[in-house]
Amino acid sequence: MSYILGIDLGTTAIKAAVFDDKGKECGSKTVEYTPDTPHPGYAELDAQVYVDTFISAAKSAMERAAVTPDEIVSLGMSAQGETTICLDENNHPLRPAIVWLDIRATKEAEYIEKTIGRKKIQEHTGQPGMDAIWPAAKILWLKKNEPETYEKTCKYVQLKGYFSYLLTGRMACEDSILCTTMYWDINTRKYWPEMMDLLGINESQLPEVLKQGECVGQITPKGAAMFGLSTKTTVNIGALDQACGALGVGNVRPGTFSDCTGSNLSTVAIVDKLTLDPSMQMPCFASAIPGKYMLHAFSSGGMVLKWFRDIFCEIEKNIEAGGGEAAFDQIGKEVEKIAPGSDGLIMIPHLQGSGPPDTDNNQKGVYFGITLAHGKAHFARALMESIAMVLRRMIEAMEPLGVEVRQIIALGGGSKSDVWCQMKADATGVPISIMSTTESSACLGAAILAGVASGIWTSPEEAADAIVKADASFAPNENVKEAYDKLFEKTMKLQNGLKVFYEDSSFR
Repeated sequence: MSYILGIDLGTTAIKAAVFDDKGKECGSKTVEYTPDTPHPGYAELDAQVYVDTFISAAKSAMERAAVTPDEIVSLGMSAQGETTICLDENNHPLRPAIVWLDIRATKEAEYIEKTIGRKKIQEHTGQPGMDAIWPAAKILWLKKNEPETYEKTCKYVQLKGYFSYLLTGRMACEDSILCTTMYWDINTRKYWPEMMDLLGINESQLPEVLKQGECVGQITPKGAAMFGLSTKTTVNIGALDQACGALGVGNVRPGTFSDCTGSNLSTVAIVDKLTLDPSMQMPCFASAIPGKYMLHAFSSGGMVLKWFRDIFCEIEKNIEAGGGEAAFDQIGKEVEKIAPGSDGLIMIPHLQGSGPPDTDNNQKGVYFGITLAHGKAHFARALMESIAMVLRRMIEAMEPLGVEVRQIIALGGGSKSDVWCQMKADATGVPISIMSTTESSACLGAAILAGVASGIWTSPEEAADAIVKADASFAPNENVKEAYDKLFEKTMKLQNGLKVFYEDSSFR
């Protein structure tokens, strides 16, 4: 039997999962880490932490699957986008990686957008304007604020480019990750000269461009020794984590919409052609499947609930630490006792700025309408409802582009919460399904791409159709439709009304 190792390089954890040639998960392991936040808006992590975590997760997954490294035919990679590593002439990191959610480069993003123009940026990249999280803005920030690092940097790579080098000696990346570097052209599949000139970088400083799911090569003896893997194993470049996650739950054709509430809230709608939003709200990415695209929105998600748990739920965490019920499950039970609408308490969940369709790096988190009648459970429910409102807003923004959402497939940690899934179905009016592969969807998506390249399956679609099955579903409750319609209207008014404060630098 052939085995594939799927690796998901996430924002707060790396997950490794071993799959057989039928797509069945044989063993997995998740190892967590926490990005450093030395200043408000900053997020960094030492590159060695990623390496050590990768090694630990892969080793444990193979042990749990009772599979040896020599039995792994291929390793497929799913990865967060935008996280950027600066390498010196020997390909050693010069500084900690700047994590994707880092928004220090707000001024640089504004400068790039003003200099080149939003329309031209969209035409070349598929992204509706600049954002501080994009690598182009990060590089310009380094040029202005860390000139020594900028001058010494011989390579700018995202996580997969770094790991492809460590494993195979070949530094490569692919379309779905490169979409948001902003120095890659989605039409030509080549680096964009005008943006590189503005940043003062050249193509020799960037990784080789491959297609999604393309084989990078065999693991080298050095890579095998470092990661505890085999030189018999090929490395597959895979795709963006959200693209892999969508593939791993069967979102491979137009009409299906996936919602991943993990560290962030990310949604994917597959489209058959490059789709540029004339309203400049929704970005278009290359999907996990070469030749197909995805409308992909993202904002604060599970990270906000984790923040709430860590700051306000010490009792619940202690119960969990003592062998009791998980803190998130305890929170969910209390949330169920509160009526939809949280008795007038509204939350805006953008603790680290907001993403598309309402991109605004200056957005902050807000609780509005607090009274003496509100307890901790109200605050928790308002938080969960705020994410449901963001999800509804994302669907609303895609409709003018011809996207029909007939079904939502939920994945990520948020899909484990029945109360949250029901809340999302009620808020959007769309049925939600939980698939059998939800738990390891990004790893599975990466494994499918690696399996197709290795000849195990003929296509990603064929593999997804054969592997993915529905486990549970949540139908919208018409009795609460009015309450959520009103909440959505109030949330949008509040979010838009707060813009005047964020535009005032004294409130930042």
